[in-house]
Order: sequence, then C-alpha cells, then structure tokens
Amino acid sequence: MDKTVPPGAAILLDFIRETEVGRSDRASYDVIYGHNQGKLPKPLTAMTYGEIVDAQAKWSKRFGSSAAGGYQFMRKTLQDLSRQILSISGTDRFTPDLQDRLGYKLLVRRGYPEFITGKMSLVEFGERLAQEWASLPVLAPTQGGKLRVRRGQSYYAGDGLNKALVKPEKVEAVLKEVLEAARRPHEPVEEPEARPVPLPVPVPLPVPEPRTKPVRKSGRFWTWLLTAGGTIVTGLKELNVVALDWRVQIAILGVIVGFAVYAITSMPAVRGALGLK
Repeated sequence: MDKTVPPGAAILLDFIRETEVGRSDRASYDVIYGHNQGKLPKPLTAMTYGEIVDAQAKWSKRFGSSAAGGYQFMRKTLQDLSRQILSISGTDRFTPDLQDRLGYKLLVRRGYPEFITGKMSLVEFGERLAQEWASLPVLAPTQGGKLRVRRGQSYYAGDGLNKALVKPEKVEAVLKEVLEAARRPHEPVEEPEARPVPLPVPVPLPVPEPRTKPVRKSGRFWTWLLTAGGTIVTGLKELNVVALDWRVQIAILGVIVGFAVYAITSMPAVRGALGLK
C-alpha cells in the first residue's frame, strides 16, 4: 500500500481490491476484467497511464468491460482522474502505488473524510461505495442504477453484468474497523536517535627538547666566569694576598677558577642557576 494513504483508507482499499479481483497481493494490480490480463502484451503495471487508457477503448468490446487494475478502474474514470489530478502524466507507469493513490482519490470523492468525521452515516457511505464498485452491496434498500435494490444487492443489479460479491455484514464490519483505525491517534514514526559525532581530540604537537648549548660557547658562562674572576682578584687584594708572589697568586686564582668551571659543568643545580641547561 502506498505510504501516503491513511491507515483507515488502506484497510478499506485492501478490502475493495480483494472483493473486486479476488486477491490482494501484488498480482492483484495487474488484473483486468474477466481475468484476461494474460492476453495483454505486457502487465498493466508495466504499462503507462496513457497506454492503458488507449487500450481500454477496445477492451469493452473484446472483454466485456474496460475495468483495469486492483480497483477495476473504468476508462471513463481514469480519464476523469487525469483531468482532476494535474500531477498525473500519461507517461506515468501504472504502478501499484499509483493505483493506491487513485483508489484513495475515489474514496475521498465518495465521502471518506465525511464518514470518518461522523458527518456521513455508515449506511450512506456504504451506498456511495457501492456506486463506485459494483461488487459491493448496498446496506439498505435504495433505488439502484436500473431498479429498486434490496440490502445486499449490487447497486447495479439488473444490468446483466454486475452483482454483489460480498455480504453486507462483512462490509459493515470492515467499515467499523476503518472508523476505529482512522480515529485512533497514530504515533509518528520515530527517527533513529542520531549518535553524537565525537569531536576530534587535538593531538599535542611534540615539544622539541631544548638543545643543550656547550658551556664553552655560552656567553653567559664566560660573562659569569670573568665577573667571578674579577671579584676574586678584588677580594684577594682586600685580603693582602697580592703581597704574595705572583706565581702563588696565579696558582690560587687557577684553583678557584678551576673549581668554578668544575661546578658549572658537572653540578646541575649550578648549571640551572646560570640558565645553562
């Protein structure tokens, strides 16, 4: 069933299709009057709307009626629907979905909206359906197309061609089911919950290891060393160490400077304090 057809109408159309052609499966959409579809060059559902209307002009004489498809559309009915539904093109294929939409259009024309809203009685709607589909019986005595018909007879009884193919009680039961389905609140189809797309985790760029600068190339080292050396010489003068022999002075100064160089190059704490990591 085409998804655009409401639930209640879908139940009714399935019932009508089975009553009209004797089946409700996929093959039911290819049936023509008298089950002569095997005599066609190709199935109805493979033909276009225009091809079927053109072919129907000869079916009444050849097969006894132009009724075609799951809902047994007459040629005049298809022509009328094509004028009423502007979206239909002669090149549209006569698919099951298209037939379902056309069948629903016929239900609407016969009062389906009024029936499900309580503005039309079940008996009246049943009679209108019998006027559209000859295999359905009227639900109360009425004036038919040819004569006065009784409950359970086809609206077209007496024309030598049509008769009711289902009991009126069955029609009433189906129409009550249609009402229940049409008035039942239908929950919207839930879309599958979208899973949140995880945000990309930023990958920290590798921090390059600081390149150790050789002590001998460090300007800070030599500045500190010369400053320290000058301070030491000044201190020696203050202590009157300068009175010593110059060779002794140089030896003392060498020991002090040597110790300083050793501390800078081998002791991390001293190197860190000088910024020489």
